[in-house]
Amino acid sequence: MAGCCLSAEQKESQRINAEIEKQLRRDKRDARRELKLLLLGTGESGKSTFIKQMRIIHGSGYTDEDRRGFTKLVYQNIFTAMQSMIRAMDTLRIQYTSEQNMENALLIRDVEVDKVSSLERKQVEAIKKLWEDPGIQKCYDRRREYQLSDSAKYYLSDIDRISVPSYIPTQQDVLRVRVPTTGIIEYPFDLENIIFRMVDVGGQRSERRKWIHCFENVTSIIFLVALSEYDQVLAECDNENRMEESKALFRTIITYPWFQHSSVILFLNKKDLLEEKIMFSDIIAYFPEFSGPKKDAKSAREFILKLYQDQNPDKEKVIYSHFTCATDTENIRFVFAAVKDTILQLNLREFNLV
Repeated sequence: MAGCCLSAEQKESQRINAEIEKQLRRDKRDARRELKLLLLGTGESGKSTFIKQMRIIHGSGYTDEDRRGFTKLVYQNIFTAMQSMIRAMDTLRIQYTSEQNMENALLIRDVEVDKVSSLERKQVEAIKKLWEDPGIQKCYDRRREYQLSDSAKYYLSDIDRISVPSYIPTQQDVLRVRVPTTGIIEYPFDLENIIFRMVDVGGQRSERRKWIHCFENVTSIIFLVALSEYDQVLAECDNENRMEESKALFRTIITYPWFQHSSVILFLNKKDLLEEKIMFSDIIAYFPEFSGPKKDAKSAREFILKLYQDQNPDKEKVIYSHFTCATDTENIRFVFAAVKDTILQLNLREFNLV
């Protein structure tokens, strides 16, 4: 009798074991179908913009209703930018050309940005007059000396379009909205029956200690660098060069034991801003080892690429690099097609399928 019972228990045990084995095989197969991409880089390097592009290119995009949800943020970005410049006018001791703009500055300075949900006519006129003031333009040209969003000029130059009552943000407006990422944002999208799970973590220093648990089983690291930051300082520490901080983070990341088997893809982003900036801000003033010609964006970006490649102590490990402009959908579509092929090839190799 006992033998009979035992046999039933054994059968049940074998059935459970078979189920577990089956589930493990399924998990392994699913893990092969899901690739985790970790987006890393210091604050404002373009990680969130890149995720928005993935939604546009490989996801559902942004409907009119979705875009309408960004209206308030666009308005707030405009006030934040103008308030930054008004404060910098004082700090940098730049005079307004028009005396009336001192009053306009007071009007805009006192606005509580978090509470902004619309643009009043009086505020729009004040912002337009301020933006046209040669003093503010001089202040804008010196933006590396204080913190100003890269989108400031884009929005302020388009204030007439943005301030109409029927305004709905365009796709480009949505891409340029600046909202600091706090915590972790995941965006999964399906490509050729494979789930690409993109993970964006906060780039500011205070956020970095929260990254740790994202690190395991990552297929690839996509590290973003803002090419235009060679002459800028950190938001958290105003005497540390942003590119030095980014370079140090890159070295830390690629030497982590967790990432030994992850492929590393380097996006040298904001190439459009580098081309603009290199005309008046000499890279040699910040990186004396630069030996290329002045005002030459191609030499500057190749030099910056080498700075990052030199952080890699493991010469066996390949770093795949691309120059990008995260606000340009066609550029990102083209670059990510190449990245996807690289990741899939490497992944197949890991599973001995090529």
